[in-house]
Amino acid sequence: MNMRIVARLINLPEDRGVRVETAAHKLLLVRSGNQVRAYQAECPHAGAPLEQGVICDGRIICPWHKAAFRVDDGQVCEPPALVQLTQYPVEIHDGVVSVGDKALPSSSAPQAKDSRCFIVIGAGAAGSAAVATLRREGFSGRLLWIDQEQNPAYDRTALSKFVIAGEMPPDETPPLLDEASYRDIQIHGEVQNLDPHAKCLQLVDGRRFDYDAALLATGGEAKPLDIPGAVLNNVFVLRSRDDAARIVKAAQPGKCAVIIGDSFIGLEAASALRKRGLTVQVVGRREIPLAAQLGKRIGASLRQLHEANGVIFHSASEPARLEGHGDVTTVVLKNGHRLAADLVLVGVGVTPATGFVQGLEKAEDQSLKAEADLRVAPGLWAAGDMVTFPWNDQPVRIEHWRVAQQLGVLAARNMLGASQAYADVPFFWTYHFGKTFELLGHPRHWNQLHVEGDLQHHHFIALLCRGDEVEAVVACEHQRAMALLSQRMKLPLKKAEVLELIRGL
Repeated sequence: MNMRIVARLINLPEDRGVRVETAAHKLLLVRSGNQVRAYQAECPHAGAPLEQGVICDGRIICPWHKAAFRVDDGQVCEPPALVQLTQYPVEIHDGVVSVGDKALPSSSAPQAKDSRCFIVIGAGAAGSAAVATLRREGFSGRLLWIDQEQNPAYDRTALSKFVIAGEMPPDETPPLLDEASYRDIQIHGEVQNLDPHAKCLQLVDGRRFDYDAALLATGGEAKPLDIPGAVLNNVFVLRSRDDAARIVKAAQPGKCAVIIGDSFIGLEAASALRKRGLTVQVVGRREIPLAAQLGKRIGASLRQLHEANGVIFHSASEPARLEGHGDVTTVVLKNGHRLAADLVLVGVGVTPATGFVQGLEKAEDQSLKAEADLRVAPGLWAAGDMVTFPWNDQPVRIEHWRVAQQLGVLAARNMLGASQAYADVPFFWTYHFGKTFELLGHPRHWNQLHVEGDLQHHHFIALLCRGDEVEAVVACEHQRAMALLSQRMKLPLKKAEVLELIRGL
């Protein structure tokens, strides 16, 4: 094996990795005292440069989406990454660091004989994370993975950010897992009925499967627009690659798009379609979008960014009907305004996809009510948008992509015999006109807002506090600080503590 000199030990800090490049590889050097490890330099999830993240509590934290990897061996600790980092051999002589050009063999859990059958229902964020975890942690029994899409397990977050903007073809939406490694366990089908007491499920086509343990991860279904004309052509929701492909076909430059709903997804779609060259109008019930989640000042700054890029808002309004002959042509608002529309995108929320589950307790919104370990019945767990679970002594249902992945990992470990409760920090990112906004925590009861930076120019970090305790953090252009806080906020933090952390970076 060839060893190449890449650095001097004295030049390597311990609070972040250092990127070096050899003729063979781009590497991340991570120092712990007098020991150095070398890993691939880019996050396996989306290629983020890991040197722009942080080292915190023995973990390498990705700057973009906050995946976490163990410093000791590169094993993945938190999604959205679902595989470990590739590691390379390191030698240190007289303070000079050399790295080998051949990767070390990856570690794997021991495979014991197992006669059990596990079933994961749903191949979105939660289901994919669960399947990857079961395989990574050594489950060797029969594993079945059921989803009603023909080619599931892809990164749906790309649909509203990049695919409908024309920056990524729908069929190139990144897969969540190595498709070849999981093709043998995937079953295409829709579940008609699940009997948690008999531990069996039946598909619409009549196939029946018994299980020892199962995970429900079917996510949510888009709420329909219940007004006249909602069945006209070119009225869309955005939940799948096929939906995105239909939107791309209709969204030709110069066309008029009306978006019903000013949620994160609705606003991401507005940004994407504007960049594609469409006239975009957004109809929302609120005067300021996302004020309930982020507060009026941050919501107003996001609206200002959209308006500066040509998005037209119709606030405090709702659609009364859609008009057209075959294809939609007009959105008529309840206030009488008429909006020209070549296509309409409906983004008014989702309903938990739990209709096929009988005999289990459901919350008012039809999500399944789970215990702290995500168990909803003996041998049955639930994860993702479809579950309400206790967190910080309160029941919550959080519709975030990465939270769904975190819950999928947690449920899989509990299926294997652990008894863990959710103890991570919810994280969400959203992308608008080249700006990435990040949210850490789950703000519900905050009463004070402290802003560092410039909201108007979208370079800020904002603390949403309940009294002196930080409940959530919202930021734009502060990815490294948010990477650090993604770990530190696992314990309660005061405002002064957070300010000291971010000002010290």
